[in-house]
Amino acid sequence: MESPLNGANNDGVRSALIFLGTGCSNSVPSALCLIQPSDPPCHVCSMALSIPPEQNPNYRCNTSLLIDYCRSDEKHSYILIDVGKTFREQVLRWFTFHKIPRVDSIILTHEHADAVLGLDDIRAVQRFSPKNDIDATPVFLSQTAMDSIALKFPYLIKKKLREGQEIRRVAQLDWKIIAEDWQSPFVASGLQFFPLPVMHGEDYICLGFLFGEKSQVAYISDVSRFPAGTEYVISKSGAGQLDLLILDSLRRNGSHNVHFCLPQALEAVKRLCPKQALLIGMNHEFDHYKDNDFLAEWSEREGIPVQLAHDGLRVPMDL
Repeated sequence: MESPLNGANNDGVRSALIFLGTGCSNSVPSALCLIQPSDPPCHVCSMALSIPPEQNPNYRCNTSLLIDYCRSDEKHSYILIDVGKTFREQVLRWFTFHKIPRVDSIILTHEHADAVLGLDDIRAVQRFSPKNDIDATPVFLSQTAMDSIALKFPYLIKKKLREGQEIRRVAQLDWKIIAEDWQSPFVASGLQFFPLPVMHGEDYICLGFLFGEKSQVAYISDVSRFPAGTEYVISKSGAGQLDLLILDSLRRNGSHNVHFCLPQALEAVKRLCPKQALLIGMNHEFDHYKDNDFLAEWSEREGIPVQLAHDGLRVPMDL
């Protein structure tokens, strides 16, 4: 389950990026493909019924990244980007596989269901306490996301108990508002992040994030267009070349109003010119093996290694 990109696997590197999920909001397989099969049946979704998910790179949970950050004192911090609808499944499958013992900080890209509806399950990775007397996990998010989450999960927003109100065990979260501005960095569990505002449809701003000092990584999970300032920060012809770009790619062909599809993602890769790129957020149109063969040819032609990521993928990265 190591990186498919050349040169990324370095035995001397102690930090790593772990892809907990690489799929779209509906996940893959698509439930509709299974309960209302087409003729012929969808090849990618049908595989899910015959191949165990851990052996099937076409099985994709909601997009989420776990940063295993080895600090200068050699202690590890675990930083989670997005906590979607499939978070519990990702914990059972990949926290156990990669021996992830906890979550130290959470960063949210936006407040859509595939990024936040697993917040209730954070209690499953926190120390058990029926009285909630544990340290809260910091959650970094925009004010827009905070306002939405306060409506979705009012019981997760710390409030004083009313007289006679019973204590109930819930996730303990410490909400920290961040600016939607690449010039306003923040620090989560010792690692600095720069917010990267991008358009997720022309009516909505989502955040990507730039992080890493020794290696620079940009994580952009939901995007339909880069504002000029964000593109400058992550472009080789602008502020400097990325070591790794992790980028949204919803569909195999065509275009979409709120996401990059493969043609737009590859055009962005050519324009930004990172040292390498991994694609995420794929729906069931992508066949991991066939499309990575296509991307291998594209990479050879264009001189930029690009592949589809997959759930469980671990990429060693000197941060």
